[in-house]
Amino acid sequence: MPTLQRQKIEQYLCRRFGADTELVAFGPIGRETSGLALKQYGYGAPIRLTFRTGRTLRRVVLETMSPGPFGHEHKADRAQALLWDFDSYGRLPQHVPALDVGAFTSAGALFSVAPAQEFFVLTDWAEGASYHADLERLSRTGRLQKGDKDRTRALAGYLAKIHRVKRREPDLYRRRLRELLGHGECIMGLTDSYPRRFGFITEDLLRSIEENCNRWRWALRHRAGRLAQVHGDFHPWNVLFRCGTDFSVLDRSRGEWGEPADDVTAMTINYLFFSLCRWGRLQGPFEVLFREFWERYLAASRDRAVLECAAPFFAFRGLVIASPLWYPKLSLQVRRSLFNFIQNVLAEERFDPAEVNRYCQYP
Repeated sequence: MPTLQRQKIEQYLCRRFGADTELVAFGPIGRETSGLALKQYGYGAPIRLTFRTGRTLRRVVLETMSPGPFGHEHKADRAQALLWDFDSYGRLPQHVPALDVGAFTSAGALFSVAPAQEFFVLTDWAEGASYHADLERLSRTGRLQKGDKDRTRALAGYLAKIHRVKRREPDLYRRRLRELLGHGECIMGLTDSYPRRFGFITEDLLRSIEENCNRWRWALRHRAGRLAQVHGDFHPWNVLFRCGTDFSVLDRSRGEWGEPADDVTAMTINYLFFSLCRWGRLQGPFEVLFREFWERYLAASRDRAVLECAAPFFAFRGLVIASPLWYPKLSLQVRRSLFNFIQNVLAEERFDPAEVNRYCQYP
């Protein structure tokens, strides 16, 4: 991406928001400094822009995507993702809206798409703290605070609400299952990003997981009636909480429609993950919240079949958080528990939230 220059940014803002627009400040959004900063990899570096139009002070976020191995190698790959972001963000309840989509020229100007070198999407700024900060606090203290259960119930209820919106399009449901396996950001992109060997993680192990996930794709492909409105990347870093249970969501990914299990597994595996890092098993506050989430979601959605569809989506999310690239600081034991979880869940016909600690044991 070209180096951002104040003059170029201000010229763009004047064209987009009016000639009297003045850029006040800009810079990267701060990285978390907690000692628990386990997540080390990302697809881009968002920039916050603060500007004044007349008497109104506004803050927005300029997001780009970097070249990388997860299906982002080509300029067209990155353009596709950002154009989709702009088109879809505003159609999901509580998602931070996209304000514009554009590109950079080789000279660093933010401009129309025709002479583009790289693309960006501009979104509104949303106040709030990332939900992962709550999970880090729980890992440090080992104790629930007032409101922790309420937030978990709010997240589960939100998913149940958006998943009620259905679409009848069998080909699209099959495409989303196909992408779960073969998309550069999903299972095969992840397995390709692992070293040839990393401790106990071998190419044979990764290949066997891919093969089992493909069997699940064939098992699920005729359940197209489940196609629903989804977020697509509903993990703690993409949820901003303000006071109480008031929250916004960020960065929905890969498709507006998909399998509801994708969203549910993306969030709930993080309760397991943080608990494994602290205690080596699901227990304490994380076990409470894990069970609370599933109970609330199943009651609100009345979708018990999601338990029959969760396995390959848990495998996808497990490969992310066990990845030496995404999470380089994990102990080998935590990675082993995650791979045990993946293998055992794939081997079951139906996921049982009460059996998580058994799933984390050697298959």
